[in-house]
Amino acid sequence: MTTASAPSSASSTPVGPAPVLRTAYQKAVADYWNDEKDPVNLRLGDVDGLYHHHYGLGDYDPAVLEGPADTRDARIIEEMHRLESAQAEVLLDHLGPIAPGHRLLDAGCGRGGTSIMANLRFGCEVDGVSISEAQVEFANGQARKRGVDDKVRYHFRNMLDTGFPTGAFQGIWNNESTMYVDLFELFGEHARQLAYGGRYVCITGCYNDVTGGRSKAVSRIDEHYTCNIHPRSAYFKAMAANGLVPINVVDLTAATIPYWELRAKSSVATGVEEPFLTAYKEGSFHYLLIAADRI
Repeated sequence: MTTASAPSSASSTPVGPAPVLRTAYQKAVADYWNDEKDPVNLRLGDVDGLYHHHYGLGDYDPAVLEGPADTRDARIIEEMHRLESAQAEVLLDHLGPIAPGHRLLDAGCGRGGTSIMANLRFGCEVDGVSISEAQVEFANGQARKRGVDDKVRYHFRNMLDTGFPTGAFQGIWNNESTMYVDLFELFGEHARQLAYGGRYVCITGCYNDVTGGRSKAVSRIDEHYTCNIHPRSAYFKAMAANGLVPINVVDLTAATIPYWELRAKSSVATGVEEPFLTAYKEGSFHYLLIAADRI
């Protein structure tokens, strides 16, 4: 006669979801973005209701600096917003063929502007994740205002462990958010979530390995944003370790300098413009787009 053994405590104890904020550093980053109400993000988003947390691309129209002095700043704000939305369009251009039935993930979504742009372009479902509860609440409010909350949803989740199903996404992107996490962990999670042949795209600032570590200007950027900028080489090492094969690498450094030059002339300048311009022009810092396929 056999006797059933009692279940072990490990198997009988329910296992809840892992906490979203797992380290003191993550909590500090979340606090920073929960408290952030920077006009450089909010005033630009007020132009058309697309709120971004990234920089711009392309030449600015010099006419915005001319004309009546009392409307000069408003013209600069509108032009800066045009450049940051142009940056998001460049990212979306590199996602490959996306169909309405596909699903996309915006990792580190900020206030959600790029997710809404992706839904408008492709007609597909988009999930955004952020460790800032304030950003998630704001972004979901914007989706409701636009009537797209049935397809565009934002979640308070950690992009290193989202809880989304394996292979659920045709495309994933990070838009200036990779400098807050370990790249090997991040790309491992992205590779898990991407369908075979799916596309990953990031736009990021990274320091130039050739110049030998972080320059003084790059260190000032780190300090300003409570981040940890990675060397350029780290992106390719971490991708190779996780089955992500680059198909396009685009140096956007020259294309972003005009945005920073215009921002320095605006009322929403924060003081970080000078280290960005110094780092870009001295070659210690690059602004890259990397698109990679999941194999």
